[in-house]
Amino acid sequence: MPDLPTPQDAAEATLFSECWDAVLSYADLCTGGATHARQLASEAFSRGIREARAAEAGTGAGGRSFGRRARTPQLPRIPLLLTAVRQTTAAWEAQGQGHRLDPDLRLWLNSDKADRFSGPPLHRPLALRGLRDMQEPDAALLWLAEVEALPPAAVARKLGLDPAGAAEELEQVRGVFRDRCHRNHLDTPLSEECRSYARLLDAVTRSPAAEVPPDLSRHLARCVECAEAASCLRLDGGGLPAALAGGVIGWGGLAYLERRRRAVESGLSRGASDEADEPVVGAEEDGRARIGRAGLLVAAVVVSLLALIVTLVPSDSNDGSGGSGSVEEAAGREPVGQQVPPFDSLPSGSADGSASSTSSPEASHSGSGTGSDRDSGSDKEPQGDATTSAEEGGADPNPSEPAVCHAQYELVNEWPDGFQATVTVKSDYALDTWRVSWSFRDGQKVTQMWDGNFDQDGSRVTATAAEYNKSVAGGGSFALGFLGSWKDGYGNSAPHEFMLNGRSCTHS
Repeated sequence: MPDLPTPQDAAEATLFSECWDAVLSYADLCTGGATHARQLASEAFSRGIREARAAEAGTGAGGRSFGRRARTPQLPRIPLLLTAVRQTTAAWEAQGQGHRLDPDLRLWLNSDKADRFSGPPLHRPLALRGLRDMQEPDAALLWLAEVEALPPAAVARKLGLDPAGAAEELEQVRGVFRDRCHRNHLDTPLSEECRSYARLLDAVTRSPAAEVPPDLSRHLARCVECAEAASCLRLDGGGLPAALAGGVIGWGGLAYLERRRRAVESGLSRGASDEADEPVVGAEEDGRARIGRAGLLVAAVVVSLLALIVTLVPSDSNDGSGGSGSVEEAAGREPVGQQVPPFDSLPSGSADGSASSTSSPEASHSGSGTGSDRDSGSDKEPQGDATTSAEEGGADPNPSEPAVCHAQYELVNEWPDGFQATVTVKSDYALDTWRVSWSFRDGQKVTQMWDGNFDQDGSRVTATAAEYNKSVAGGGSFALGFLGSWKDGYGNSAPHEFMLNGRSCTHS
């Protein structure tokens, strides 16, 4: 497993820090565990940075600058590194290491869909070609605003723009992207039917009020390349982020979009804050990068979260091991997108393994105390304790008991044979792990899930917590997102019979 490359200067060190959580977030989608995610992210990060350095060295530029100036067109840093993740997964599959990857990703890697990204340039996804044809600063502005979903002030600060004019410049950049995509669409070797619709497609997508003629609509339902072109050319319909993510990243693009959006909303995304909290980077005697204010801020937040978790986890005052076990478990639950390794070296696999072993169910229960201790201190028993005993062979809680949670189902997006949805659950009780289930009415199938693991038996779906989001405070909530399929003619109604750890939930 290669070490992360050492930053060449302070600006590159700052850039590494900003990109790492995005790379690790996508790597986590592609793999089945945190250890493999870190290995994949590290290899892909090294591959992407070497490629970027080689490309810049080939331009003949003497120095490095990350300001907004003209340079040889290439992908911005984050999409470049995400592309490196996809390339590294293909290398793992070819080298017999595919067991580390998500099973659905392996199917995709061995399909015609993956071949498009490495095949002839004129047949690659239109969004990838359009973004690559733009000047890198313009492409970076578009990616940060549309895919990373950063607030305008944060985007302006990162790119050195005037915040007052950032919105206007973004509109101009969207127009540039549209023009590049339209030109690339016409350059694509199209069939006679596709070429006959190309001008009509351009005219329809230029006018927000224009209706799509029935014959063009039928053609877009059958032709993948023209449907991609419609997504890239129509910039007013809200489909640009999905077009960019799907066209550049490939597999898992929609899931990555959802993760980044939620990271920004929850404040976990680096650089999402509007305050001037840019990392302070200085040169040390050994030439390594040193991160200042941002690193201290992150450390303070982590310590505060650990202190909060310790106060929420019930412990037996007569058992000295309970406190330390709870702290170790809490430390293993740090969101995967926030684990940033040092630049000059990479933690060994044994370190990851030992860290994960401390968050085992046995460790979490060693400090939970006896039943009498909990009853005397609180009327509400943490629901996760009851769930664990049920999973180990005990009786499940009675579903007829009063509801202790509320589930909210949101249909985010829908298309002819698929959909994207989120489930948000608010629990009245503190949880040290969770298992939520529901039933579909119309034969829908879950195909991919993030922020949780799923199993489906007929119409019944059961989702369990990921390693980093098991703990939920009393009165708190958690959410998970997924992609699913449905059959035309059967409908796609909302699910019902929501249950949390074996107990019924009200739902909306």
